Parts: sequence; C-alpha cells; structure tokens
Amino acid sequence: MPSETIKTPELSFSPKGLLIGGKWEESSNGKRFKTINPSNQKYLGEVPLADEQDVSRAVKAAKKAFPDWSRMPIKERAGFLINLADRLMENKDELGMMDCVDSGNALNGMKGDVNWSSDSLKFFANLITEIKGQTHSVTSGHLNFTRRHPFGVVAKINPFNHPLRFCAEKSAAALAAGNTVIVKASEQAPLSSLRFAEICEEVLPQGVVNVLTGDKICGDAMVRHPDVRRVGVVGSVATGKIIAKAAADDLTHVTLELGGKNPIIIFPDANPKQAASYAVKGMNMNRQGQSCSSTSRVLVHQNLHDAVIEEMVKLVEKLPVGLPW
Repeated sequence: MPSETIKTPELSFSPKGLLIGGKWEESSNGKRFKTINPSNQKYLGEVPLADEQDVSRAVKAAKKAFPDWSRMPIKERAGFLINLADRLMENKDELGMMDCVDSGNALNGMKGDVNWSSDSLKFFANLITEIKGQTHSVTSGHLNFTRRHPFGVVAKINPFNHPLRFCAEKSAAALAAGNTVIVKASEQAPLSSLRFAEICEEVLPQGVVNVLTGDKICGDAMVRHPDVRRVGVVGSVATGKIIAKAAADDLTHVTLELGGKNPIIIFPDANPKQAASYAVKGMNMNRQGQSCSSTSRVLVHQNLHDAVIEEMVKLVEKLPVGLPW
C-alpha cells in the first residue's frame, strides 16, 4: 500500500522581530531560535532569542508609554482595546491556524481561543468604567477614601497550550486598568504572539504592548527587573516557585496560574453515561490534554465504578487521532 503524503498548511507569516516601543528590533545578541510544527516536526520559522538587554529596552519603552496611557480618559482607552478585539476577529482564521500548526492543538479549539481573546478585551474594556473607589466614615470631621491606580509596567509570561489566548486575555485587564505590558511568548509556540504584536503595533500607542520571544533567561530578567511592578505567569508549579522566589527580592506583586489537579466526583445517584461524558470532555483531548482546567482525577463511587469506566473507554475509543487541522 503506497504511503500517503501529508501536507502542512502553509503560513504566509514572517516574524519581524521583537516589538519594543512600537518598533521591530532584533535581539541584542543577534541570536534566533527555530519553531517547528510538533505534529510533523516541520520547520516553521525563526524568532529572536531575547536576552537581559532586550528586556531592559522593553521595560524602558513600557515605562515611557505608561504616563500617557494611564492618564488617558477611560473611554478612550477602552476604545483602543475594543478596536484591538475587533482586529483579532478579523484575523481569526489566520490566528487559529497559526496556533494550530505552531502548538499542535486542534484547529477548532485555536479558533475558539481567538473568540476568547476578543471577548476578554471587550469585557475588561467595558468593566473598567465600573471600577470605583470607596469612602469610609471613621470619625466625625474625617473622610477616608480609596482610589485605584495602575501598577505601571506589568510582565506576562505565557505557556504553549493557549499561545494567543494567554497573550491577549492575560494582558486585557492590565491594559484596561492603565498598565503597560511586556509579554514573553511561549518558546514552543511564539508565532501568534508576534502576529498579535503586529496588530498591536497598528492599533495601540507605541510602547503600550511590547512582545519578546526568548527562553528562561528572558523570563528571569523580566521578573527581576526593578521597574517591573507586577508579574503574571501561567505555567507549571516548578516554574511558579522559581518566579515567586525571584520576584521576592523586590517584593514584586505576582499572580501565578499553575498546573491544576481538577477532580470530578461521581456520586452513586449519578447517571453513568452522563458522568463519563463529562469526565472525557473535561480531559480537553482537543488540546492534547494540556490545559490547566483539564480533568486529571475522577473519583467514582464503587457502586458505579465499572459502569463509568466502561462508558469512558467507549468514548475515548471514538476520539479521532491525527493531524490537528
């Protein structure tokens, strides 16, 4: 039987470099690294390998952009983010396919991530108008009140399983609140983050969003930089521990979204077929099971154990296995 030729969708995207202060830059060390399609090991392109100097340049650019962005009228700032959200949807097919071939995730799921990205930007753009301070009457003649202020430069370090979504979604609240952002794209799937950077370059003021590609040297420099006031990380527990320790030196605020252990508990009065269906769907097989909200434990009452296992096996056997596009 002759072998079948498997074709990879072609990408017309060519990375321009690192987005720093609204300009495209090569890494200071001149180094680049390859990104491949994990489904068939096909070469997709090369991106800059950012180092400490590049991080310093990005922080400087973000710090420079912060005063104007943070003082901008809320409705005007929200308008920028809504425009960015719309532009993502205009490029949904391209962005979805880009993440599909760069991360190995199923195409439908990656297109869904574009929806999530756009929705998150619009959600926080509208939510920011509802953020208010509080007043506290403590004693007569005194008025205590609170006002909310942006942190300043915020760093975002992202994983491979939702490349675009975490790039856009995890930046949305920070941008809406008036912070400027530096994103470190995933080493394994950097392309959609750089495409996102291109759209940001066209839509947002210079320096508001800066996008770097690199390895742990780049990430460590972002966390340790004294002018980075908040760090958001999505990744493993081991990575989270390293970043938390590094951020502690300057008491930098850290938000860690780490690997979850998400149980489903099936009680004796449950419907075995329905329970098995929920358990298998929750495994996120269309994302290779690599999602922090994936089902990782199923606790089944002994009276239903055999019936649930039987149904789960049937469902798993029906899952299509192959290329993600």
